[in-house]
Amino acid sequence: MKIPTLLIALATSCLHAAAHQEVAIPSVFSDHMVLQRDMEVPVWGLSEPGESITVTFGNQTKTVTADDDGKWKALLDAMPANAKGRTLTVKGSNEITIEDVLVGEVWVCSGQSNMAWTVDKTDNAEEEIANGDFPQIRQFKVLQHAARGPQKDCEGEWFIASPKTVGTFTATGYYFGRELHQKLDIPIGLINTSWGGTRAEAWTSAGGLKRNPKAEPIRREWHDASFDYDAKTDLERFETQLETWKKRVEKRVAKMREDGQGPPFPRRPRTPGHPRDSQHCPSALYNGMIHPLIPYGIRGAIWYQGESNRERAKQYRAIFPGMIRDWRAKWKQGAFPFYFVQLANFQQPATEPGTDNSWAELQEAQALTLQALPKTGMATINDIGAADDIHPRNKQDVGRRLARWALIRDYGQKGMMISGPIYKDFAIEDDKIRVHFDHAGKQLKTRDEQPLKWFEIAGEDQVWHWADAKIDGATVVVSSPDVPNPVAVRYAWTANPVGANLVNRDGLPTSLFRTDDWERVTKGNVLPGVN
Repeated sequence: MKIPTLLIALATSCLHAAAHQEVAIPSVFSDHMVLQRDMEVPVWGLSEPGESITVTFGNQTKTVTADDDGKWKALLDAMPANAKGRTLTVKGSNEITIEDVLVGEVWVCSGQSNMAWTVDKTDNAEEEIANGDFPQIRQFKVLQHAARGPQKDCEGEWFIASPKTVGTFTATGYYFGRELHQKLDIPIGLINTSWGGTRAEAWTSAGGLKRNPKAEPIRREWHDASFDYDAKTDLERFETQLETWKKRVEKRVAKMREDGQGPPFPRRPRTPGHPRDSQHCPSALYNGMIHPLIPYGIRGAIWYQGESNRERAKQYRAIFPGMIRDWRAKWKQGAFPFYFVQLANFQQPATEPGTDNSWAELQEAQALTLQALPKTGMATINDIGAADDIHPRNKQDVGRRLARWALIRDYGQKGMMISGPIYKDFAIEDDKIRVHFDHAGKQLKTRDEQPLKWFEIAGEDQVWHWADAKIDGATVVVSSPDVPNPVAVRYAWTANPVGANLVNRDGLPTSLFRTDDWERVTKGNVLPGVN
């Protein structure tokens, strides 16, 4: 891994304050990078205060002067897509040369483990890697770093997609980018900044969280934990827990040797450390893995996260759109496109109607973001998950479904549905409820040509019953002899709706929904815990 020139410059300036500051730029500006087409392209860095900096790319030359802090930023004029690798130079007292620079579409790919999940762990990985020769698709991988304050740079490097490298690309991002590249025939840049098991509040700036009243309990909990932190006590706790853990592991191994089976291995205790250095600390990942990228020119972002916020699903209704607003405000590119993945089906399916589940509530919170913010889109994947695996191996369909939003909304493609059906509204018709959808087309259908499954209906008593559901054009009519006066209906309201089969003409699945506003299981959950 190359050490970023800006990081070197920052370290050098700290050690030798009186030394001359050479021109330095962030690591995202490096060989094989992709610049965003059709908009002004910022190029920025550090130098000696007052120094004249010249940026040259293609037939453009821009000259700017560093401010009193040595900061400078040049803006290249908007350029069309260009698949020919060219040289970008930055010159002041020294000269930096960046080779093989393309111009195309740049997308930030972020979230937790399902975004970090790599191509070599997906379905048909061997074949996908062998066929991964796409020199116009490049990935910049941001190294994981939790920081206490906003960082000026990150560690990372651009790689060209090839059978030697593509196995390490973000699978969701790669399959998304490949779909765009094959449809648009232009270069695609993917900025992969992701970390497994992380929470949305860690990816939001401190200012963004402060402006969000729903985030106040989170901020307060971490503030108190940081204020009360005692390193000696933490180390003693860890050592005690570690000894207990070792004994449990020994028993587990002995049991396995005895009869070939035993309980799951216990989780190793958390390593000692200040709460503010944790990847779960509010704003820590924004500081270390998002802020250093701003204001790099991008088309938009794709996002796959939510598993780690599921026990606070109601709070996520504010935390998630708050994060999107925050990124947009920081980038200053307006409301850039932000497309996200709704959680896949996971865990065991419910066997009785009326079963509540935090996983379903998190999926609902994601769907509500479509109503809360413009230029957002959601890929529904409740048909490709697995009961025993939180990481769906079929990332190809995940990428393709995300790409539909971009291809239609941002690139003007026609002839396909942008999404599976998404609940719009309902009307009570005597003893039935008629449900209307967006993205339904003229005629809904079932995937397996079997009767509709996973519809539930309830009356004023809020008792749910399995329902009879029938397709009527672009609507669904729901009823039950057990509910003569229905007031609410819901669909696929469970962590794993096995057999849910309502789709549109393109075979895209319908997102779960409910028409009621009755309180659910995550109502009062607002504290994540400091760990």
